[in-house]
Amino acid sequence: LVHFSPSRPRTESLYHSFDQLAKKRRIFKVETVGDCYVAAAGLPEPRRDHAVAMARFARDCNAMMAPLVKRLEVDLGPDTGDLALRTGLHSGPVTAGVLRGERARFQLFGDTMNTTARIESTGKAGRIHLSQTTADILTESGKSHWVVARTDRVHAKGKGELQTFWLSTLDEEKDGSEGKSESA
Repeated sequence: LVHFSPSRPRTESLYHSFDQLAKKRRIFKVETVGDCYVAAAGLPEPRRDHAVAMARFARDCNAMMAPLVKRLEVDLGPDTGDLALRTGLHSGPVTAGVLRGERARFQLFGDTMNTTARIESTGKAGRIHLSQTTADILTESGKSHWVVARTDRVHAKGKGELQTFWLSTLDEEKDGSEGKSESA
């Protein structure tokens, strides 16, 4: 979430809507940490269409944001109106486990998770930012029309310069503007 402040009722309402959608789309919600909703496709059972499934889930979450934020704005006040999603998608192997401590919880670890965090943090509010790996998988899955190359490269901490992509919006698909290049 962009423009997030730690208002539990606000995020719980949004996250509950995402949880319902995740269940419908067979997406595994891993955790929420502050303003970050972590989900994966292909857990606990691998699925060949994981990148397509996550792209659809991310698009649906983005589409849900405007009506959800309008409803929250009525309930919680005008400072809620600037909430937006910034989404990063990356594909790869992860290590999973339960961390013990005061609050034991299931988590994902590894380079894939680090790269996903970098893709998310170098994205833009309201857009779904893709790694090269995920863009390639979408293209191989017949969804090249969903992939829009960024004209600029992004610098990702610990990764260097990366070529990344945007997932086209549903509106871009409708008006035929997908497949073009675009910067941040």
